Amino acid sequence: MSAVESGGESKSHGRGGKKHKKKRRLSIRIDMTPMVDVAFLLLTFFMLTTYFSKPQTMELNLPPDDKSQVEVAESNLLTLRVASDGLVFWNVGTEPAHYIEMKELRKFMEDKNKENPKLITLLKIDRDGKYRMMIKLMDEIAIAKVTRFSLAPMNEYDKRQIQKARAS
Repeated sequence: MSAVESGGESKSHGRGGKKHKKKRRLSIRIDMTPMVDVAFLLLTFFMLTTYFSKPQTMELNLPPDDKSQVEVAESNLLTLRVASDGLVFWNVGTEPAHYIEMKELRKFMEDKNKENPKLITLLKIDRDGKYRMMIKLMDEIAIAKVTRFSLAPMNEYDKRQIQKARAS
């Protein structure tokens, strides 16, 4: 591990015959090999035992510019609106909005997408709503295997549709 080597013997100087004893200088050499071995052992251990997770990403298809509009038939548009209190309302095309429970949403979306394979789901969430509601809806959309969906800001028309659905 470490070694101590002696520096040599004391020498006398030529003057006056006095002998001065020179202090011996000890040289110390530390062997770094075991430390390097342990470092590489730990490095390989952590590399082999660490779980490498794949980053979770979502593919976004954005229009080429902000002013372009995509024409979609109203019969192919399922609109999900989330009120500020977390209630979810849906409608297809121009029909009036209907309330739906969150637990029924997945089955509902699966059925609607089987009925109409061209269906596009439009998700609108009130600005005063909770962020977790958007995450829940995105998760439900992913679990229901809905591949065509879009996010849009909620406007006054959407708020009126929610109020009409609550009244009926």
